[in-house]
Amino acid sequence: MKEMKAFVSKMAAALVLMLAVGSASAQLTPGEVSQQVQLNTITTAVPFLMIAPDSRSGALGDAGVALSPDGNSLHWNPAKMAFVKDEIEFSLAYAPWLRALVDDMNLAYLSAVGRIDKRSAWGAALRYFSLGNITFTDETGTTIRDFQPAELSLDLGYSQKLSDRFSGGIAGRFINSNLTGGTNVLGANSKPGRSVAVDVSTFYTNPNAKISGKDAVFNWGLCISNIGAKMSYSESAERDFIPTNLKTGAALKILVDDYNSLTFTADVNKLLVPTTPIYDQESGTTIVSGYDPNVGVATGMIQSFYDAPGVVNFNQDGTYSVEDGSIFREELREFNIGGGVEYLFNDAFAFRTGFFNEHYSKGARQFITLGAGIKYTVFTVDLSYLISTRQQNPLANTLRFTLRLQFSDLAQSTEVEG
Repeated sequence: MKEMKAFVSKMAAALVLMLAVGSASAQLTPGEVSQQVQLNTITTAVPFLMIAPDSRSGALGDAGVALSPDGNSLHWNPAKMAFVKDEIEFSLAYAPWLRALVDDMNLAYLSAVGRIDKRSAWGAALRYFSLGNITFTDETGTTIRDFQPAELSLDLGYSQKLSDRFSGGIAGRFINSNLTGGTNVLGANSKPGRSVAVDVSTFYTNPNAKISGKDAVFNWGLCISNIGAKMSYSESAERDFIPTNLKTGAALKILVDDYNSLTFTADVNKLLVPTTPIYDQESGTTIVSGYDPNVGVATGMIQSFYDAPGVVNFNQDGTYSVEDGSIFREELREFNIGGGVEYLFNDAFAFRTGFFNEHYSKGARQFITLGAGIKYTVFTVDLSYLISTRQQNPLANTLRFTLRLQFSDLAQSTEVEG
C-alpha cells in the first residue's frame, strides 16, 4: 500500500536523522550556502549497523579496519582475527546514544574473538540498539499503545592466515529490526524487518617495517560489509537496501622506545548502495539525472560508483541542465574519511584522538574524537568522547565505554601490532 510505503519511508528517514546522517541543511556554513548545494544523503534500512561500537576506534575517528586485532575485530575486519595475540578476548561496549535529543536510546555490543589454532580464529558478536519508548496514536490522537522499538544483529565469523603476513576473513550476520511491534499503521499490518548479510575482508601486516631507524609495524585492511538481502517492514512496501559498505585503511605503529609507541591510522568508507536520482519537477516520476535505484543488490553495489546525479538546474520553460563536473564531484563526496593517533605507554596506558569527515551534502557528520584506555592484568577499560565541529549535531558529546577481557597464551609465536 502506498500509505504503508510512505510510513516506512518516514520512519527510515527519521531514524537516519537520529543517527546524524541527515539534516545537513540546518548545519551549513555561510560559505557552503554561497555555493550551489544539492543535498542528496544516501539512506538505507538499519543504519545502526554502521555505528562504531567500541571506544578504541570511536576515539580514533571511527577508524579500525587496519588497527591491531582485538575483541572488536569482527565489526571492523574479520580477517584481522587470525592475527589476534590472545587465546580468547571478550569485549562489552555501551554507548548512550543521542543524549542531546533523547534520554533512552543506547547501543550495546558484546563480542568475542578466539584462536582455533596458530593460523585461524573465530569471532561472534551481538549488537543491540534500543530506540527508547514510542507512543503510537491514531488519526484522532488517541493512544493505541506504547512500544520500545529495537534492532539487533547476531554475527559469526572465521579468519584464516594465507601466509605469515596476509589473511582473509568472512562473517555471517542475522539482522532483526522491530520498529512498530506489529502495530497496524495507516490500515496496513507492519512486521519486523529481517535480513541476512555477509562480510568479506582481507588484512596484511608487516611487523618488520622501519621508519627513520625506528622499528615499526605496518597494517593494511579492506572489508566489504553487510552484503545482503533488502528488507521491508510490511508485505506490500518496497524493500530497502541495507548499508552495504566498503572500507579500507592503513595503520602504522612506530615503536619510539621500549615503553612508548605511536600509532597513526586512517580509514576511507563508501556506501555501496544506489544514490537517489533527480526526478523531473512536473510528474516527479521521470529520472532526469542519475539511475533507477530499484535494482538488485549486486547491481546496486556496482551502480553506486557511477550513479550520482550531480547538480541539476531546472529552467522556467521546463528544460534542465546538469552542471559540468558535478556528477564526478558528487561521486567523490560519497567517500568519507576518519583517522587518528594513539599514544601507548608500557602497553598499559593509552591516549587517543581523531577526526571524521563526511561532506555536508551527504550527511554532514564532522567531528573530533578523544579517548583513553588503561589495562590491568586481563582487564582493559576504554572510553571515548565525540566533539562535533558543526552546530546542531545530535551526535555531539557522545560517550562510549568498553570493557575488554584478554586471556593470553604466551606460547603463541605469531603476533601483530599496530
